[in-house]
Amino acid sequence: MNNLRKIGLSALAGSLAAFSVNAAEVSVSGGASISFDDPNRGGGEANGTRGNGFYMGDSLKFNMSGETDNGIGVAVYYEIDGGALDDYDMTLSGDWGSLKFAGSGGSSAFGAVDDVTPNAYEEAWDIVDDDGTATTGSPTVINGGGGGNMFIYTSPTMSGATLTAAYRNNGGSTSVSESYSDFAIAMSPEAVEGLTVGVAKSDNQAGVGIDTDETTMYVKYAVGAFTIGVQQSDYDHTTANSDQDSTAYGITYAVNDDISVGYSNHEVDFESASLDNQDSRGIQASYTMGGMTLAGAMNKTDNIAGTATRDTEGYEFTLSFAF
Repeated sequence: MNNLRKIGLSALAGSLAAFSVNAAEVSVSGGASISFDDPNRGGGEANGTRGNGFYMGDSLKFNMSGETDNGIGVAVYYEIDGGALDDYDMTLSGDWGSLKFAGSGGSSAFGAVDDVTPNAYEEAWDIVDDDGTATTGSPTVINGGGGGNMFIYTSPTMSGATLTAAYRNNGGSTSVSESYSDFAIAMSPEAVEGLTVGVAKSDNQAGVGIDTDETTMYVKYAVGAFTIGVQQSDYDHTTANSDQDSTAYGITYAVNDDISVGYSNHEVDFESASLDNQDSRGIQASYTMGGMTLAGAMNKTDNIAGTATRDTEGYEFTLSFAF
């Protein structure tokens, strides 16, 4: 019996050793920024605008990576943001692609491409917020789902195509009605330089007996100094008169290697006859010199969440440094 136990422990030790990671590479990077904004220009503090429009951003990122004896790549990522541990994940990789477990801060396959139309700073629907909550005061966007404790698989690129899929069960950090899953496919045909086309689809349950399905399709094309893009998204909800669809487009122009300007538009059409179309548009610009970037945008949204009386415009400018 003792001999069998010794053999079993030896086999277990050998198995664990097979998955040990060789000398890991460790890198630290980060950034800091100073921003000035007014997400509800002229709305005043009663509508959620801060008294002081200046604020600071900071990020410290730790990356550790290595490889097991059997060739599996292992990478761990931690980000400290605002003095607190913010995002963290672990990724396994090989010839088969990569599998990430995002403990916090991960983006689902759909969420990563919810709006990929070109811009020089932020999307047309971003920045504005008429009640200061960054949720109910923000424009409606069809953006997929997900959350913490989520698996994300990314395939190798084959003939210009890449598949991404995400899964999160109802045992995540916050309980959901049922498991969430989505996938996205992006293709950059080798025969057409600068062209990217993609599609993504998600399947979720918003509550008992309430299903939601989201689909998005996009096309981007870069030629010379210009990049243009168009995207169409649909949101299907079990509840009557709750469907949505959106159309977005954007164009950017690289003045030179350091300066870019852009214009973008995003419109949401609600199925309910009681809601008006939400229309967002914005202009952006950015200037980069080494590790410093100065960028900003001025956006305006009419009929936030379909409400005719909610027209808001805002701006944001940021000076950031990467190190």
